[in-house]
Amino acid sequence: MEDPGFNLADLTPEEREVYDLKMQLQEKRQNVCDTSLFNEAQTAQPVAVKIRRRRDLKGHLTKVYAMDWCTDARHVLSASQDSRLLVWDTYSGNKIHAIELKCSWVMCCSYAPSGNYVASGGLDNVCSVYDLNDEEGNLSGKAIKVLTGHDGYLGECQFLSDKQILTSSGDHMCILWDIATGHQITALKDHQGEVDCLSVLPDNNTFLSGSTDMTVKLWDLREGMCKQTLVGHQSDVVDCKWLSNGNNFVTASDDGIVRLFDIRSDQEIAQYSYEYPQAGVSCVDTSLSGRIIFAGYDDFNVILWDTLLGELVAVLSEHGAKVSCLGVDKDGVALCTGSWDNLLKIWN
Repeated sequence: MEDPGFNLADLTPEEREVYDLKMQLQEKRQNVCDTSLFNEAQTAQPVAVKIRRRRDLKGHLTKVYAMDWCTDARHVLSASQDSRLLVWDTYSGNKIHAIELKCSWVMCCSYAPSGNYVASGGLDNVCSVYDLNDEEGNLSGKAIKVLTGHDGYLGECQFLSDKQILTSSGDHMCILWDIATGHQITALKDHQGEVDCLSVLPDNNTFLSGSTDMTVKLWDLREGMCKQTLVGHQSDVVDCKWLSNGNNFVTASDDGIVRLFDIRSDQEIAQYSYEYPQAGVSCVDTSLSGRIIFAGYDDFNVILWDTLLGELVAVLSEHGAKVSCLGVDKDGVALCTGSWDNLLKIWN
């Protein structure tokens, strides 16, 4: 048994039981870890990627903190500390909505699946939902609901539908809301730190949450409980994204490492990192197939990793400050990156 770093005799019976259970879980994980992803994928052919910057989206006056694609794969929502939410037409580069926020300290934003609503949240501890169109179909941007109930900042918000939205917060909780009534449907608490990121599977029943407690948790909304806790990071988990197969996900962390997890083996199966000292990873997403990982770093770069081989495929170094957010559209054709240099960039 490895040295735990403390005297086991000093533990209470309850603490010793918890420690023994953790050791049993660790042993079971090691028993199923009979090989590595990179060893098994040695025969895979390297992937060739040609990516170019298509357009810069200029309009924010200060740091861009969050972005989200519309399901039409054309429009992008962005949030900045200039107190504005902007909706962009990525084909033309034009702004089609500008929503003034009451709180400038916005940290997250989300586009509803229908494309009719957007939401944002931040240090005001609330999630604000906006209707992009009025009853006659004209451009609106009117706030239709303010969801109050969190006791900490909003780290992330994601629509499940036009009727429900999921939020995570610095109060260590995730909450599922009924937008029409403004009431909480389910409050979920199991993290021991601030919850900074979410990723929901398309079935809207299962989601991931990443936290400053260095863990990622898998939740079932039908049961309202945590089903798995996955460990490995040595610092805050700041972003997480499912792969399309629904069995794997990638994470970004301040420890400078992108990690690939498998929920079937209940553990990390690969790491992706470059240089030392390592810059923190601030955001992450994958290509539609999952073969390419896109990671945004504090050192202004976006790195493309080969998921199977662990190799660095390309470096996008056109931002002038920390890359704070990025996302691939649902068609897998375009990548949007946002930065503290006030810009968003569209890549093909």
